[in-house]
Amino acid sequence: MSTPSGPPVIFDSRRRAARLARSAARFGSADFLHARAADDAVNSLEATLRDFPVAVDLSAHPGPFRERLRDSIAAARVGEPRWTGAQAAVPGAQDLGLTDGSTDLIVSLMTLHWANDLPGALTQIRRALRPDGLFLGTLLGAGTLKELRAVLTEAELAERGGTQARVSPFADGYDGAALLQRAGFALPVSDVDRVTVRYPDLFALIRDLRAMGETNQLAGTIRPLTRSIIGRAAVLYAERHGEADGKIPATFEIVHLAGWAPHESQQKPLKRGSATTRLADALKVSERRN
Repeated sequence: MSTPSGPPVIFDSRRRAARLARSAARFGSADFLHARAADDAVNSLEATLRDFPVAVDLSAHPGPFRERLRDSIAAARVGEPRWTGAQAAVPGAQDLGLTDGSTDLIVSLMTLHWANDLPGALTQIRRALRPDGLFLGTLLGAGTLKELRAVLTEAELAERGGTQARVSPFADGYDGAALLQRAGFALPVSDVDRVTVRYPDLFALIRDLRAMGETNQLAGTIRPLTRSIIGRAAVLYAERHGEADGKIPATFEIVHLAGWAPHESQQKPLKRGSATTRLADALKVSERRN
Protein backbone atom coordinates (compact mmCIF):
# COMPACT_ATOMS: atom_id res chain seq x y z
CA MET A 1 0.00 0.00 0.00
CA SER A 2 1.28 3.48 -0.79
CA THR A 3 0.21 7.07 -1.15
CA PRO A 4 0.35 8.73 -4.60
CA SER A 5 3.25 11.02 -3.65
CA GLY A 6 4.77 9.43 -0.56
CA PRO A 7 6.67 6.40 0.68
CA PRO A 8 5.05 2.97 1.03
CA VAL A 9 2.67 2.76 3.98
CA ILE A 10 4.09 -0.12 6.00
CA PHE A 11 2.56 0.78 9.38
CA ASP A 12 -0.93 1.92 10.32
CA SER A 13 -0.65 5.10 12.41
CA ARG A 14 -4.16 4.72 13.88
CA ARG A 15 -3.42 1.15 14.87
CA ARG A 16 -0.17 2.36 16.42
CA ALA A 17 -1.99 5.03 18.46
CA ALA A 18 -4.53 2.48 19.67
CA ARG A 19 -1.80 0.03 20.74
CA LEU A 20 -0.01 2.76 22.69
CA ALA A 21 -3.21 3.91 24.38
CA ARG A 22 -4.06 0.38 25.50
CA SER A 23 -0.54 -0.22 26.78
CA ALA A 24 -0.32 2.93 28.91
CA ALA A 25 -1.73 1.40 32.10
CA ARG A 26 0.55 -1.66 31.90
CA PHE A 27 3.70 -0.09 30.53
CA GLY A 28 5.44 0.10 33.92
CA SER A 29 5.52 -3.70 34.11
CA ALA A 30 7.53 -3.99 30.87
CA ASP A 31 9.56 -0.80 30.56
CA PHE A 32 13.00 -2.45 30.70
CA LEU A 33 13.95 -1.75 27.06
CA HIS A 34 12.90 1.89 27.36
CA ALA A 35 14.81 2.20 30.64
CA ARG A 36 17.92 0.81 28.97
CA ALA A 37 17.56 3.22 26.05
CA ALA A 38 17.00 6.12 28.47
CA ASP A 39 20.12 5.25 30.47
CA ASP A 40 22.22 5.32 27.31
CA ALA A 41 20.75 8.68 26.19
CA VAL A 42 21.37 10.28 29.60
CA ASN A 43 24.93 8.93 29.65
CA SER A 44 25.50 10.56 26.27
CA LEU A 45 24.23 13.88 27.59
CA GLU A 46 26.47 13.64 30.65
CA ALA A 47 29.47 13.32 28.35
CA THR A 48 28.42 16.39 26.33
CA LEU A 49 29.74 19.63 27.80
CA ARG A 50 27.22 22.10 26.44
CA ASP A 51 23.75 23.49 27.15
CA PHE A 52 20.45 22.57 25.51
CA PRO A 53 18.01 25.38 26.32
CA VAL A 54 15.15 23.95 24.22
CA ALA A 55 14.56 20.20 24.07
CA VAL A 56 11.85 18.14 22.36
CA ASP A 57 10.96 14.55 23.25
CA LEU A 58 9.39 12.40 20.52
CA SER A 59 9.56 9.15 22.50
CA ALA A 60 6.53 6.89 22.52
CA HIS A 61 6.86 6.55 26.31
CA PRO A 62 8.76 9.64 27.55
CA GLY A 63 8.64 8.75 31.25
CA PRO A 64 11.84 6.65 31.58
CA PHE A 65 14.08 9.26 29.96
CA ARG A 66 12.68 12.19 31.93
CA GLU A 67 12.97 10.29 35.21
CA ARG A 68 16.62 9.44 34.58
CA LEU A 69 17.44 12.91 33.34
CA ARG A 70 15.90 14.44 36.46
CA ASP A 71 18.49 12.66 38.64
CA SER A 72 21.40 13.30 36.27
CA ILE A 73 24.13 15.92 36.22
CA ALA A 74 23.07 16.52 32.60
CA ALA A 75 19.72 17.91 33.77
CA ALA A 76 21.25 21.35 34.35
CA ARG A 77 22.22 21.53 30.67
CA VAL A 78 18.62 21.17 29.52
CA GLY A 79 17.44 24.59 30.66
CA GLU A 80 13.76 25.04 29.74
CA PRO A 81 12.77 21.89 27.87
CA ARG A 82 9.69 21.89 25.70
CA TRP A 83 8.92 18.23 26.24
CA THR A 84 6.31 16.84 23.90
CA GLY A 85 5.22 13.37 22.92
CA ALA A 86 2.25 14.44 20.79
CA GLN A 87 3.84 13.36 17.51
CA ALA A 88 5.24 10.08 18.83
CA ALA A 89 2.13 8.08 17.93
CA VAL A 90 2.75 8.64 14.21
CA PRO A 91 6.55 8.58 13.71
CA GLY A 92 7.65 9.12 10.16
CA ALA A 93 4.45 10.93 9.24
CA GLN A 94 4.68 13.52 6.50
CA ASP A 95 4.87 16.29 9.10
CA LEU A 96 6.25 15.78 12.61
CA GLY A 97 5.06 19.25 13.62
CA LEU A 98 8.56 20.61 14.25
CA THR A 99 9.63 24.09 13.19
CA ASP A 100 12.93 24.31 11.34
CA GLY A 101 15.82 25.51 13.52
CA SER A 102 13.68 25.67 16.65
CA THR A 103 15.38 23.36 19.14
CA ASP A 104 18.76 22.40 20.59
CA LEU A 105 18.07 18.78 21.53
CA ILE A 106 15.67 16.16 20.14
CA VAL A 107 15.23 12.79 21.80
CA SER A 108 13.30 9.94 20.19
CA LEU A 109 13.54 6.68 22.09
CA MET A 110 12.01 3.39 20.92
CA THR A 111 9.72 5.03 18.36
CA LEU A 112 11.34 5.41 14.96
CA HIS A 113 11.18 1.70 14.10
CA TRP A 114 7.50 2.39 13.34
CA ALA A 115 8.33 5.09 10.78
CA ASN A 116 7.02 4.55 7.25
CA ASP A 117 9.76 6.86 6.01
CA LEU A 118 12.71 6.63 8.40
CA PRO A 119 15.11 8.73 6.26
CA GLY A 120 12.39 11.37 5.92
CA ALA A 121 11.72 11.44 9.66
CA LEU A 122 15.43 11.82 10.41
CA THR A 123 15.67 14.64 7.90
CA GLN A 124 12.80 16.48 9.59
CA ILE A 125 14.51 16.04 12.96
CA ARG A 126 17.81 17.37 11.62
CA ARG A 127 16.08 20.39 10.07
CA ALA A 128 14.32 21.16 13.37
CA LEU A 129 17.66 21.41 15.19
CA ARG A 130 19.58 24.62 15.48
CA PRO A 131 23.18 24.54 14.20
CA ASP A 132 25.22 22.29 16.51
CA GLY A 133 22.01 20.84 17.98
CA LEU A 134 22.00 17.19 19.08
CA PHE A 135 19.75 14.27 18.18
CA LEU A 136 19.66 11.13 20.35
CA GLY A 137 17.50 8.24 19.23
CA THR A 138 16.96 4.54 19.60
CA LEU A 139 14.96 2.06 17.56
CA LEU A 140 14.58 -1.69 17.42
CA GLY A 141 16.92 -3.40 14.95
CA ALA A 142 16.63 -6.31 12.54
CA GLY A 143 17.61 -8.99 15.05
CA THR A 144 14.67 -8.19 17.33
CA LEU A 145 12.35 -11.12 18.07
CA LYS A 146 14.04 -13.35 15.51
CA GLU A 147 12.95 -16.46 17.43
CA LEU A 148 9.31 -15.36 17.58
CA ARG A 149 9.27 -14.44 13.89
CA ALA A 150 10.42 -17.92 12.88
CA VAL A 151 8.06 -19.98 15.05
CA LEU A 152 4.98 -17.88 14.24
CA THR A 153 5.64 -18.24 10.52
CA GLU A 154 6.08 -22.01 10.81
CA ALA A 155 3.04 -22.46 13.06
CA GLU A 156 0.72 -20.42 10.86
CA LEU A 157 1.93 -22.15 7.73
CA ALA A 158 1.19 -25.54 9.31
CA GLU A 159 -2.26 -24.55 10.60
CA ARG A 160 -3.52 -22.44 7.68
CA GLY A 161 -1.39 -23.43 4.74
CA GLY A 162 -0.30 -19.80 4.39
CA THR A 163 1.27 -17.12 6.49
CA GLN A 164 1.15 -13.37 7.16
CA ALA A 165 3.83 -11.03 8.50
CA ARG A 166 3.45 -10.82 12.29
CA VAL A 167 6.70 -9.15 13.37
CA SER A 168 7.67 -5.79 11.92
CA PRO A 169 10.51 -5.44 9.38
CA PHE A 170 13.04 -3.63 11.57
CA ALA A 171 15.97 -1.65 10.18
CA ASP A 172 19.47 -3.14 10.06
CA GLY A 173 21.37 -1.61 12.96
CA TYR A 174 24.59 -1.43 10.96
CA ASP A 175 22.94 1.08 8.60
CA GLY A 176 22.39 3.59 11.43
CA ALA A 177 25.33 5.91 10.76
CA ALA A 178 24.63 5.87 7.03
CA LEU A 179 20.99 6.82 7.65
CA LEU A 180 22.08 9.76 9.83
CA GLN A 181 24.59 10.89 7.23
CA ARG A 182 21.96 10.64 4.49
CA ALA A 183 19.66 12.85 6.58
CA GLY A 184 22.37 15.52 6.78
CA PHE A 185 23.71 14.93 10.30
CA ALA A 186 27.32 15.66 11.14
CA LEU A 187 29.49 13.35 13.27
CA PRO A 188 26.99 10.45 13.07
CA VAL A 189 27.36 7.60 15.55
CA SER A 190 25.47 4.30 15.65
CA ASP A 191 25.79 1.41 18.08
CA VAL A 192 23.90 -1.87 18.43
CA ASP A 193 22.96 -3.25 21.85
CA ARG A 194 21.68 -6.84 21.87
CA VAL A 195 19.59 -7.87 24.85
CA THR A 196 18.37 -11.39 25.61
CA VAL A 197 15.35 -11.63 27.90
CA ARG A 198 14.26 -14.99 29.28
CA TYR A 199 10.58 -15.85 29.75
CA PRO A 200 8.77 -18.81 31.28
CA ASP A 201 6.83 -19.27 28.03
CA LEU A 202 5.63 -17.59 24.84
CA PHE A 203 2.52 -16.20 26.54
CA ALA A 204 4.64 -14.19 29.01
CA LEU A 205 6.58 -12.69 26.09
CA ILE A 206 3.34 -11.70 24.35
CA ARG A 207 2.08 -10.03 27.56
CA ASP A 208 5.24 -7.90 27.69
CA LEU A 209 4.93 -6.92 24.03
CA ARG A 210 1.36 -5.80 24.62
CA ALA A 211 2.39 -3.81 27.70
CA MET A 212 5.08 -2.08 25.63
CA GLY A 213 2.65 -1.31 22.82
CA GLU A 214 4.89 -3.29 20.46
CA THR A 215 2.43 -5.77 18.97
CA ASN A 216 1.59 -5.93 15.26
CA GLN A 217 0.97 -2.50 13.71
CA LEU A 218 1.46 -3.33 10.06
CA ALA A 219 -0.95 -1.71 7.63
CA GLY A 220 -3.73 -3.67 6.00
CA THR A 221 -6.00 -6.45 7.20
CA ILE A 222 -4.57 -8.60 9.97
CA ARG A 223 -5.97 -12.09 10.36
CA PRO A 224 -6.22 -12.88 14.08
CA LEU A 225 -4.01 -15.65 15.40
CA THR A 226 -6.03 -18.65 16.54
CA ARG A 227 -5.43 -20.59 19.74
CA SER A 228 -4.14 -23.50 17.71
CA ILE A 229 -1.55 -21.32 15.94
CA ILE A 230 -0.34 -19.76 19.18
CA GLY A 231 -0.29 -23.15 20.89
CA ARG A 232 1.77 -24.69 18.09
CA ALA A 233 4.12 -21.69 18.10
CA ALA A 234 4.61 -22.06 21.87
CA VAL A 235 5.57 -25.72 21.44
CA LEU A 236 7.95 -24.90 18.58
CA TYR A 237 9.53 -22.07 20.58
CA ALA A 238 10.20 -24.39 23.52
CA GLU A 239 11.55 -27.15 21.27
CA ARG A 240 13.84 -24.92 19.22
CA HIS A 241 15.03 -22.43 21.81
CA GLY A 242 14.12 -23.78 25.25
CA GLU A 243 16.86 -23.76 27.88
CA ALA A 244 17.70 -26.26 30.60
CA ASP A 245 15.52 -24.48 33.16
CA GLY A 246 12.51 -24.49 30.83
CA LYS A 247 12.70 -20.80 29.95
CA ILE A 248 12.80 -19.40 26.44
CA PRO A 249 15.03 -16.52 25.24
CA ALA A 250 13.77 -13.51 23.31
CA THR A 251 16.28 -11.36 21.45
CA PHE A 252 15.92 -7.59 21.30
CA GLU A 253 18.30 -5.42 19.30
CA ILE A 254 18.43 -1.74 20.32
CA VAL A 255 20.05 0.59 17.79
CA HIS A 256 21.41 3.77 19.42
CA LEU A 257 21.78 6.81 17.16
CA ALA A 258 23.46 10.16 17.77
CA GLY A 259 24.08 13.00 15.35
CA TRP A 260 24.63 16.76 15.29
CA ALA A 261 23.14 19.45 13.10
CA PRO A 262 26.07 20.80 11.05
CA HIS A 263 27.98 23.81 12.39
CA GLU A 264 31.18 25.50 11.23
CA SER A 265 32.89 24.85 14.58
CA GLN A 266 32.66 21.07 14.22
CA GLN A 267 35.64 18.93 13.31
CA LYS A 268 35.93 18.35 9.58
CA PRO A 269 37.54 15.38 7.82
CA LEU A 270 40.89 16.08 6.19
CA LYS A 271 40.97 16.58 2.45
CA ARG A 272 41.90 13.56 0.36
CA GLY A 273 45.66 13.46 -0.26
CA SER A 274 46.51 15.79 2.64
CA ALA A 275 48.16 13.15 4.84
CA THR A 276 51.78 13.83 5.79
CA THR A 277 52.56 10.36 7.17
CA ARG A 278 52.37 7.05 5.34
CA LEU A 279 49.99 4.47 6.84
CA ALA A 280 52.78 1.88 6.90
CA ASP A 281 54.96 4.21 8.97
CA ALA A 282 52.13 4.95 11.41
CA LEU A 283 51.49 1.25 11.89
CA LYS A 284 55.24 0.52 12.07
CA VAL A 285 55.07 -2.21 9.43
CA SER A 286 56.99 -2.82 6.24
CA GLU A 287 55.28 -1.72 3.04
CA ARG A 288 55.16 -4.46 0.42
CA ARG A 289 54.86 -3.70 -3.28
CA ASN A 290 53.60 -6.27 -5.76
